[in-house]
Amino acid sequence: MLQNRVDPFGNIIRTSARGTWMGNRGILHDEQQHILRPFKLKAWLICVLEFKNRRRTVMSPHRYTELFFRDEATAFAAGHRPCFECRKADYNRFKACWLKGNVAYGFESNVSIQEIDKILHTERIDRQGAKVTFTASIHELPEGCFIVYHDQPYVIYKQTLLLWSPEGYTKKMVLPEKGEQVQVLTPKSVVNAFREGYVPEVKFNLPEDPSDQISS
Repeated sequence: MLQNRVDPFGNIIRTSARGTWMGNRGILHDEQQHILRPFKLKAWLICVLEFKNRRRTVMSPHRYTELFFRDEATAFAAGHRPCFECRKADYNRFKACWLKGNVAYGFESNVSIQEIDKILHTERIDRQGAKVTFTASIHELPEGCFIVYHDQPYVIYKQTLLLWSPEGYTKKMVLPEKGEQVQVLTPKSVVNAFREGYVPEVKFNLPEDPSDQISS
């Protein structure tokens, strides 16, 4: 079992569960397919699983390390963003929403994505390699944001919270009371992009009306 799945904290973990999106942070593994580092590049990408009939052998020597995510919301929480090559439309949409939601940086529409990646990098991981988070009121966060609640990762989805696991979401809860402060895993500038209209895919796997699974 390879260590190539990513959780909402950005950790690269081992699990037999399959992902629905692929990611890239550069070459992270050695010739024995062991992870040596958490990242190599500041451009952390979210890619489709299939593109132009290309075929890759996972964790080939001297090739970038293929990472996998439960869904797009998980990838964003970990600090990734859409790839320009295989997801050009989503990339353009994300960049436009990011710029609209983060006007304080003073970027024009033609700004290099490398400048945005530099900001994302400061928001995803600190100099000691720890996950960067921030605190916000839960009812001010848009759909698709990941938070830490009761010491576990939850995504906000249609006015509820879904508990993340590598295999899927295992519990659905009503949102807590208004005004409650929570630790946010999704980078702050990405949250701002969500507010401006980029709604990330959440691979919802519970019944649409799981009344027996909703708790407070």
